[in-house]
Amino acid sequence: MSVKPIDESPVSSSRYLNLGCGRRYHSAWTNLDLESNDPEVVSHDITRGIPFEVSSFHAVYHSHVLEHLTPDEGKVLIQECYRVLSPGGVLRVVVPDLERIARLYLENHQQAWDGDEVASVNYDWMKMELLDQLVREKSGGQMGIYMSRQEIKNAEFVQSRVGDELAVCQETAEPEAVKEKSLLSRLEESTVGFRRRMARRFVRWTLGRNAEAAFDEGMFRSQGEIHRWMYDRYSLREICHSVGFENFRVCSAVESSIEGYSGYQLDSVEGQVRKPDSIFIECRKPESDAVREVA
Repeated sequence: MSVKPIDESPVSSSRYLNLGCGRRYHSAWTNLDLESNDPEVVSHDITRGIPFEVSSFHAVYHSHVLEHLTPDEGKVLIQECYRVLSPGGVLRVVVPDLERIARLYLENHQQAWDGDEVASVNYDWMKMELLDQLVREKSGGQMGIYMSRQEIKNAEFVQSRVGDELAVCQETAEPEAVKEKSLLSRLEESTVGFRRRMARRFVRWTLGRNAEAAFDEGMFRSQGEIHRWMYDRYSLREICHSVGFENFRVCSAVESSIEGYSGYQLDSVEGQVRKPDSIFIECRKPESDAVREVA
């Protein structure tokens, strides 16, 4: 993937950068996401690069972003993180932990094979956790359907894997949520929806219903929900080292070299891990890079 030129770069309001922040951000950080519904968040597509100058930040953070990019795109993102970090700056990356997922899948597979009924239910979940976001064709996939059930036999186990996402899936959508959107946001959604409906009809009229179904799947898969790759501690270390980072380490949700990190509550809330299925890693841009930048 090549990084496209950026016409206008936003002004950094902080020395900390949160990429692909979603609904989790802090005003002390510069926050970027594909779409923004808050003045605290800058709208930007990170596949076009990070729109800041060299050595703009002391820390760069992204959570559950890297796995939604192809391996080539992921490496470019890590390279961009290196570029915008100041020498000695910290990169913190959070992704689903493929190693832990694989271990739990194999453990529950063996126990289910041996007749353990509890493990059999957990095995079904772990198989979904491993595969669903790689292959799903509709939003939420099989995991969303599973977590939306009124009764979940292994709710405690699922909670231990997804944290607060289980409660979110089981909550009934509030009608007021639609009212909270601005008129401009609703008009934009209506316009985009109209364009997609017209494109969908054109595909059906010209190529048939199979092509229409392929169009629907392609539109969904381009919206950023699916996983395009997965990582473990080894592959994360390799990609970080390959672009020049050093001092790679695996840490906890509340442990960080970023000063006051736990207080921002990006990975935890009151000590509770937000995404328990994750691996948390940090590494540094070498201090020696200051010499190269000055030169």
